[in-house]
Amino acid sequence: MARLLRAHVRHIFSCRSHEAIRNMTTLQDDAHRIFWSAVSAVLPPRMLQRALTVKDIAGSSVLECGGRTFPLEKNLYLVGFGKAVLGMAAAVEQIVGNHLVEGVISIPQGMEESLKQAGKRDMLLSAESRIRVMEGATNNMPDEAAMRAAGEIRRLAEKLEEKHLLLVLISGGGSALLPAPVPPIGLQDKQAITKRLALKGATIQELNTIRRALSQLKGGGLARTAYPAQVVSLILSDVIGDDLDVIASGPTVYSSYKAEDCLQILSKYGLRDSVPAAVEEVLLSRPRTEPLPHPGCVHNILIGTNLISLREAELESQKLGYLTILLSTAISGDVKLISHFFALLAEVICSYLMSTPHRQELEDSLLAVSSSMNIPDLKLADRLQELKDARDLDAICVLCGGETTVQVQGKGRGGRNQELALRVAAELHGSLDVMQGCEVMFLSGGTDGQDGPTQAAGAVSYPQLVDQAQRSNLDIETFLKASDSYSFFSQFQNGKHLLVTGLTGTNVMDVQVLLVRRRKGQ
Repeated sequence: MARLLRAHVRHIFSCRSHEAIRNMTTLQDDAHRIFWSAVSAVLPPRMLQRALTVKDIAGSSVLECGGRTFPLEKNLYLVGFGKAVLGMAAAVEQIVGNHLVEGVISIPQGMEESLKQAGKRDMLLSAESRIRVMEGATNNMPDEAAMRAAGEIRRLAEKLEEKHLLLVLISGGGSALLPAPVPPIGLQDKQAITKRLALKGATIQELNTIRRALSQLKGGGLARTAYPAQVVSLILSDVIGDDLDVIASGPTVYSSYKAEDCLQILSKYGLRDSVPAAVEEVLLSRPRTEPLPHPGCVHNILIGTNLISLREAELESQKLGYLTILLSTAISGDVKLISHFFALLAEVICSYLMSTPHRQELEDSLLAVSSSMNIPDLKLADRLQELKDARDLDAICVLCGGETTVQVQGKGRGGRNQELALRVAAELHGSLDVMQGCEVMFLSGGTDGQDGPTQAAGAVSYPQLVDQAQRSNLDIETFLKASDSYSFFSQFQNGKHLLVTGLTGTNVMDVQVLLVRRRKGQ
């Protein structure tokens, strides 16, 4: 009898375990669908069809964009640089047709072949295209190939006249794809500075401040080169706040230049005394401001943002039955702090769903952490009140966007999204008792499909991941100390928790999806 009873108990727990696995698989599927909806909203064909139109007015063709019209008389030239620019250029050429005279675009190494293999023909140029494609910036670092492409872009811009219209396509990754350092700085000097700042955890704003100061084409340099032609920039934002002078370092945006700001950034990360002497020479010798020659000749139009992508994800999550909170498009800072925030947020939401004790204590801790993050659009108290006021809560989806940073500690492989997901799992594991009765799934992914120098866009994680990993003799802390999140997810259950999308052809920073659902029968 005792043997039969033990067998019955094992059967019950086995059924519960299988049911939990099925439930988590469903949550993971939901997270993937929500992420993909965010990406689809900012794919190039969709964006350009919203932004650009050719019309016939009184027998003459005009290009309409951003509420303005420009005459088209086979006077249109095109340049572009960024991870999304190949698809953007293909969409533009479909729209403008024979009005395009010539074009040059600089895109990441391997992008064209990746899109071919993915079958994304709508993001590829035709065989008869008048746009020349140049690839470079392997692993998002400026290189000789990208420098050659920048030279070709500059030469095209230099030959333009007043009757010409230059369409500039800009997206994330554009800074690395448009290197034109100010002499006597060489490409290797600029590469070293960029890489060392990135490894030190410098923000994208800080990186681009240095890039602008050391570049001939950034900080409005491309627009000045193209004068007196009209310049229209169609911009896909990959920076928090969508500051046009930060995106790809603002090649068509007026920028104010202060040597002391650049030197302060180098000092902040302990690099001022170790950079080449030519860097300080250039910073101190260039003019403080270089205004555009005639600002009326330049039109910068924002056509894709992280907010646009999150709005689409919000609609998808609602279709899946979640009460959805779009929390922030400006999540930034070290992944250690951000992972703690997301884990606490999951605990608080679970306490609402289950009406557990200590809800106020958890909420106070979360608000204290969020205050230390200094996120400008994070109105967390208001969003939590919305949850507390809602009735019959069963499933919550929290959407965030932005771009975190990682302090690289070891020689492992990974990216900010994979490390964030892994750290969230570690944080959640310590709170399993608090979240009894709830299922939690966290996803963090880069909309460009590439998270660091890996094949993944990000990863998904959940509270039970640590225990499952330990049963496979995988220690999360060891991988975190080696900055080796990709290797962890690759080994664990055949890497099924990696978010592998391939290069998407777009880039509006990262998207985080937090799903918290009441367990069935609770």
